[in-house]
Amino acid sequence: MSEQPRRARTSGKPYRRPKKDPVRVLAFEALRAVDERDAYANLVLPPLLRKAREKDDFDARDAALATELVYGTLRRQGTYDAVLASCVDRPLREVDPPVLDVLSLGAHQLLGTRIPTHAAVSATVELARVVLGDGRAKFVNAVLRRVAQDDLDGWLERVAPPYDDDPEDHLAVVHSHPRWVVSALWDSLGGGRDGVEELLRADNERPEVTLVARPGRATPEELLDEDAAVQGRWSPYAVRLTEGGEPGAIAAVRDGRAGVQDEGSQLVAIALANAPLDGPDRRWLDGCAGPGGKAALLGALAAQRGALLVASEKQTHRAGLVAKALDGNPGPYQVIAADGTRPAWRPGSFDRVLVDVPCTGLGALRRRPEARWRRRPQDLEGFAPLQRGLLRTALESVRVGGVVGYATCSPHLAETRAVVADVLKQHPDTELVDARPLLPGVPDLGDGPDVQLWPHLHGTDAMYLALIRRTG
Repeated sequence: MSEQPRRARTSGKPYRRPKKDPVRVLAFEALRAVDERDAYANLVLPPLLRKAREKDDFDARDAALATELVYGTLRRQGTYDAVLASCVDRPLREVDPPVLDVLSLGAHQLLGTRIPTHAAVSATVELARVVLGDGRAKFVNAVLRRVAQDDLDGWLERVAPPYDDDPEDHLAVVHSHPRWVVSALWDSLGGGRDGVEELLRADNERPEVTLVARPGRATPEELLDEDAAVQGRWSPYAVRLTEGGEPGAIAAVRDGRAGVQDEGSQLVAIALANAPLDGPDRRWLDGCAGPGGKAALLGALAAQRGALLVASEKQTHRAGLVAKALDGNPGPYQVIAADGTRPAWRPGSFDRVLVDVPCTGLGALRRRPEARWRRRPQDLEGFAPLQRGLLRTALESVRVGGVVGYATCSPHLAETRAVVADVLKQHPDTELVDARPLLPGVPDLGDGPDVQLWPHLHGTDAMYLALIRRTG
């Protein structure tokens, strides 16, 4: 006879098996994948949702709730950790990670959604019984009942240090960012408290899905026929899906004639394509092409001028993704697997060169909220040599009179202006081109000549772009 029925009989109550909630179990599985495998939620969640939809009992509302539970928990993880630390009788690092994931899911339902308190606690305890067992479910129940004693504002009053005592730590707890990230973003943005708080709040908002109609292959008008689709803010090729949805269900996306691409990323490619040149405009290079979004847009723009695009990507599997993105491009292109710091082409071979360099990804925290907890300040040192090496190679690869675009999805000064300044010191035969006129209609672009986009100002990822002309 099993242990559970014996305990149940002595208490006078029959044992009730836990009821499995597919939505919360799926959310838990996604969080475990992020924690255990260093996976990204935006890569883990879609296949889990597709598999769940194959079952008749999982509908669109279930998918929306599961998505909110996963992303909401990840975005507010720092805040919830501070709250849970006040409700647990041991350091959080001593709580088993699966238990902490369940507690975080419960905290988000209590503090970050409109789910009634009783329902949030009972559903999370039932989840704990399914995935952790009855013993640890009792611990989860006790902790969440403490969490439920106050709302989010009340908890922040208790767990966040006063702003006047420690501004960065206050903002870190209230807006759920590591302190070092708050400091870096504040330095990059400049200004006072209001601006950085708007930025941190924007990082915690769910971004819209943005599509790109690849020129010569699809039109924005075609995409605007989709439900809840509206014109992009800045890119002439952008269409926003204001209510989310499944892009793969759209024919143009499925066929590769359109794709999912943030407007900031589109603007980087468009600005490079429209930068004035001295001389011919026949050969373009995307020196860090994976996974292929910018390459596909550049290829379409190059085709309109009869130019060849060479898309280079170091990692073979990512080069395959680039080839897939460019399949069907209306003009000539070539995809190669090559190290951008050891070029497989002769110096001065190209008229336009883009290097969207690997970085910490601090500009895309809306889309990859777990990155804020995964990155460390020392990661900057690891990226620095590669970023400088790729920009040096790009400048050597462009001909005199040609233009290089240095881009990165990070606003951190160590990955943006510091890289450009250091490399240009070694290349006196170059000059910065004012990128701002090449983003017509886009406000709040600063003093130039480089451009930093911001989620709270432009509704885009925090993309950085510097345009550099080789002069001799």
